Amino acid sequence: MTETRKPLLATLLGEATWPPPVWLMRQAGRFLPEFRALREKADFLTRCMTPDMAVDITLQPIRRFGMDGAILFSDILILPWAMGQSLEFVAGRGPVLEPVRSMADLARLDPARVAQATQPVMETLQRLRAIVDGPEPIGPARPGQVTLIGFAGAPFTVACYMVEGHGSREFEETRRLAYTDPEFFNRLIDLLTTSTAEMLCAQIAAGAEAVMLFDSWSGLLPPSQFRQHVIEPARRITEIIKSRHPGVPVIGFPRLGGIMAIEYGNRTGVNALALDTGADMKALAEKLPATLVLQGNLDPIRVLAGGEGMRQEARAIRDAMKGRPHVFNLGHGVIPTTPPEHVGDLIKTIRTV
Repeated sequence: MTETRKPLLATLLGEATWPPPVWLMRQAGRFLPEFRALREKADFLTRCMTPDMAVDITLQPIRRFGMDGAILFSDILILPWAMGQSLEFVAGRGPVLEPVRSMADLARLDPARVAQATQPVMETLQRLRAIVDGPEPIGPARPGQVTLIGFAGAPFTVACYMVEGHGSREFEETRRLAYTDPEFFNRLIDLLTTSTAEMLCAQIAAGAEAVMLFDSWSGLLPPSQFRQHVIEPARRITEIIKSRHPGVPVIGFPRLGGIMAIEYGNRTGVNALALDTGADMKALAEKLPATLVLQGNLDPIRVLAGGEGMRQEARAIRDAMKGRPHVFNLGHGVIPTTPPEHVGDLIKTIRTV
């Protein structure tokens, strides 16, 4: 087992630590007043690409709550933007992109641009790593406690936004093209698979101690497409990362994958499987290798509601996983209207045994 003193990193490398380490998806976000204050000063893309701001935002929840993990403040659409796809974040609408729906559109994307375009992100990671490994505490977090997490969107989920040109509940055009023009769609997935692996390796070289692959829309796919466009790209990305950075753990999040999460956990080679709110973590744990780390999966609405109900359910999830490597997290991101004191109460609950 690893001798690292960082609880999250030790767990991701296979240790069953107790109490489990805890961090939350979207822990640096709109529920924090300090985040909202920065939002008034610059648009979203500027915040992502300005190291001073991105470092500050990444550390905001650590200063308040002392989570065991600090996840890079960035966005899954930085990759297509870096390859040359237009991207704008519009208030009330979210991301707006010029759709990529043909081989000609694909030809205009240049993966060779990514390294230069994402240099500010790598600078952010370098600065964050120096801080989390430094001698000073970060709020209530002790020196040397916090693990730095990099991330990327998984190919299918990023493809959804690239093809659709905006967010959607069903991503009908993306899924239609996967059936009607498989040559194009497979080429897009291949491009994203290679580019995502390269970007995550660059994040690791810049300081990320673990990386997470977010496949937020994987649950839209039937099993055959899930295997082709979710499991296989994740397997290839993980294989590339482990060939270059064998000691760095990979977290996979096939959101809403249902029973397919078992196959994902068994076939992709990820160190940790993040489970969404709808997953029965205890039941899935019985069908997965004991060496596979599980992450999750409290309902974010529970945290929004707070109180004893939140505390009881959080303890139930935590206690059910005792004895196997488990990272406590939510089943999706923190809801923007969540009172910060509810998050503080949750962190305290997980750590009180």
